[in-house]
Amino acid sequence: MRLFVLEDDDAIGIGLKYSLENEGYEVCLAKSVAEGEKIIDSDDFALYILDLTLPDGSGYDMCRKIKKKGDLPVIFLTAYDDEVNVVMGFDLGADDYISKPFRVKELMARIKSVLRRYNKDSPDGIVKLKELVINTNEAKVYKNKQEIVLTAMEYRLLLILLNNRGSVLSRNQLLENIWDIDGDFVEDNTLTVYIKRLRDKIEEDPANPVYIKTVRGMGYMIEND
Repeated sequence: MRLFVLEDDDAIGIGLKYSLENEGYEVCLAKSVAEGEKIIDSDDFALYILDLTLPDGSGYDMCRKIKKKGDLPVIFLTAYDDEVNVVMGFDLGADDYISKPFRVKELMARIKSVLRRYNKDSPDGIVKLKELVINTNEAKVYKNKQEIVLTAMEYRLLLILLNNRGSVLSRNQLLENIWDIDGDFVEDNTLTVYIKRLRDKIEEDPANPVYIKTVRGMGYMIEND
């Protein structure tokens, strides 16, 4: 799933991009209104996170432009938390509003809440994929109504692929977004092991997978139904 972030503060922008990518999202980061306008004119995203004060304009300007494209989810980031700014943001169609400094876990919860409201297929955090049912609120996976017990890494890998359903993710992209429980980056050979273990648990025939497909020479993907 692809998110757009507009933030001119390098420390906040890079940190936010890193945190979101570790949650399995693909992130496009812009540092100015001019840069952001070029990006959103040529591309669409599942959710837009906008800083309010920028060197060449305002997050409000970007919000207006985004809402002209359609009913797309927007969250504002701002150092201001007075009522006037909050009301103005919601009047423009913003879905949520969080003041800096913010806690990353709180922002992640807000993002998931907004996405659930826009995702008509899974309003309760339920994602269905053939015989699989993934409850993202409880981090549980079921197949034919039987729970499949996944490790934290296996679930994280499945979630990354699900959030990018229909897109091929290269091994490098997966490696960049996955780290083990101790915080060490996962090696290429270890990724192969995790893919195999996950397939062994969710596939009827792991040698001929129907969920996690290998795209030769490119990477892995979960297809859209």
